Amino acid sequence: MRKLLLASVALATPIFVTAIPASARQLTIEDVTMLSRVSAPVVSPDGRWLVWQQRETDIAKNRGRFDLWRLDLTNKGAKPEKLVADPTVNETAPQFSADGKTVFFQSDQGGEDNVWSIAIGGGAATQVTDLKGGLGGFKVAPTGDKLLIWADRFPGAPSSEPPMIKKGPDDGNGRTYDQLFVRHWASWADGTRSQLFVLPLANGKASGYGVPIEGALVGDTPSKPFGGGEEVSWSADGKTIFFALREAGRIEPLSTNLDIFSASADGSGEPVNLTAGNKGMDNLPTVSPDGKYLAWFAMKRPGYEADRQVLMLRDLATGKVTALTESWDRSVGSIAWAPDSKTIYVTAEDTQENPIWSVSLTGKVTRLTQQGNVSAVVPTAKGVLFAMNSLTAPDDFYWLAGKKTVRLTSVNADKLAGIDMPTVTRFSFTGANNDTVWGYAVKPAGLKDGAKGPMAFMVHGGPQGSSNNSWSYRWNPALFAGAGYALVAIDFHGSTGYGQKFSDDIRNNWGGWPLEDLKKGFDAATAKFSWIDGNNACALGASYGGYMMNWIEGQWPDRFKCIVQHDGVFDARAMAYETEELWFDEWEHGGKAYFEDPAAFEKWNPVNYVDKWKTPQLVITSEGDYRIPYTQGIAAFTALQRRDIPSRLVVFPGGSHWVLSPRESRQWYREVLGWLGKWTAKTPAN
Repeated sequence: MRKLLLASVALATPIFVTAIPASARQLTIEDVTMLSRVSAPVVSPDGRWLVWQQRETDIAKNRGRFDLWRLDLTNKGAKPEKLVADPTVNETAPQFSADGKTVFFQSDQGGEDNVWSIAIGGGAATQVTDLKGGLGGFKVAPTGDKLLIWADRFPGAPSSEPPMIKKGPDDGNGRTYDQLFVRHWASWADGTRSQLFVLPLANGKASGYGVPIEGALVGDTPSKPFGGGEEVSWSADGKTIFFALREAGRIEPLSTNLDIFSASADGSGEPVNLTAGNKGMDNLPTVSPDGKYLAWFAMKRPGYEADRQVLMLRDLATGKVTALTESWDRSVGSIAWAPDSKTIYVTAEDTQENPIWSVSLTGKVTRLTQQGNVSAVVPTAKGVLFAMNSLTAPDDFYWLAGKKTVRLTSVNADKLAGIDMPTVTRFSFTGANNDTVWGYAVKPAGLKDGAKGPMAFMVHGGPQGSSNNSWSYRWNPALFAGAGYALVAIDFHGSTGYGQKFSDDIRNNWGGWPLEDLKKGFDAATAKFSWIDGNNACALGASYGGYMMNWIEGQWPDRFKCIVQHDGVFDARAMAYETEELWFDEWEHGGKAYFEDPAAFEKWNPVNYVDKWKTPQLVITSEGDYRIPYTQGIAAFTALQRRDIPSRLVVFPGGSHWVLSPRESRQWYREVLGWLGKWTAKTPAN
């Protein structure tokens, strides 16, 4: 398999190289769906034990299932071993007790999620909570005497105990609403909110249903749909809880204004808003181990979900606030304190990588890792443990001590044995506005000298995102290369990791500079890499990338043999009224509603250029996608059919903005690779 080169990046520098194994074969979707997925690492206070959750695929039941694993970090010859692995349930979210002897975790045994515990040495697991209605997550107080949980309950609930709801004989199933959100991401609003409750914890057991700590606040904490334990933090003395929350109201779909609150862990008094002065987003409250400081990130501009995330620091004794990374033009993605409370470790994207950085309490920023996408950071007294992946490797665990990096696990070694991964090469060119734009090209393994591979031209979503050096289970470049395609991806204007202005440049410019970058990137890649067949190319993308596919249909109609469009915007007018998080769509088109400034939406609206469409298109959507509703996909397919353009529609029932279940993922790849193969005259390898 190809190995990561820790080398400086220059123009057209290969990221991965290898010798081809004698029995090499190509990566397939069957391989990808069956890979083990590691996440949520924690290290015991004494630094001996690493524990994590690991997902395995149950293809028969069309789902993933989680176990807990452990590794003895003090034993060089130690191998990962299961800690809790009941094949009938999921065990997730491990957390150590203060003395390191016990691992608390979440389990759905019995059908509802509750907190359980097990000795780090193994043995029988013990149920810690017995909550009817279950919970969404938990955090044990540093003092070990309290348990914080969050659960979906109706606002004002006196405890986490779910109410008894009875329907009368004349009650129907119709939903009624008086304000937005009506639906959010992939679910309809049902009146409940994710709320925090604190339960007493003694002798390994939590009692009762706890007390609410949010007072009269109404909102979701952690935030929905993606928030978790990183949005909640205990004080060192266990008396206070810090949490992020966006107050609900009529304009909730227009607001990105999460604030950081502090609340008494006993439920007394009202929470205090610590960031009321900032109308942009504040999130990831993280208390230092010594209890002196609170760190978080702040965005300045209201209504903009991709503004720069500046690392903030509050002295909890004096209330003094410092913007530690105000002068650093990168966006903080995660926050973790060193045990001595003198250093903060963050991740932040930089030119297609997502490394670890250290930030001193005076704001000095130092890069600690180079290539790869760091997905989790766990500082310890002896070094930093982290999880990392890349374009050609899923997550594994590594140890960083000083400047030395040591690999700790090779979780998927057996499953990937004999697979020849592609070569990834980064390149740059002069794009729109005379700015330097970066991309990468993925060369299929085994492509003979002088041979050319048909091009898969992939456009990322976001739009503030990146085609970076990371592994993906949904849009996996290595898998496309395994099927024989020369894949090219461009980080056009709007991409992240190049400074905030570059990200901002896509606003009011969806079909402008990004398309110019894509055209110039296409030409740069085909000129630089002789193994890319630019005359036999298909374009593909999802979300904003799907929008760009529809835009290309009308603006670049003669370039591609085919197009794959997944969950893309087809009609900007309908999108403005159908999507749920209105702040996103309105910010991207200048900050006003459609009825206030229709010209801003219509300027880059694909529906206005359907008369120019001619490229065969595969349209994919999901009925449960409320970000870009499935009606957008049906409308695009209708346009294609009415123009007699070869087209195919795939609709996944339920689902969301993404395709996540194993069988549907396999179907997705079969459809996409089949469509590419049909129009490039290539028979897919998988």
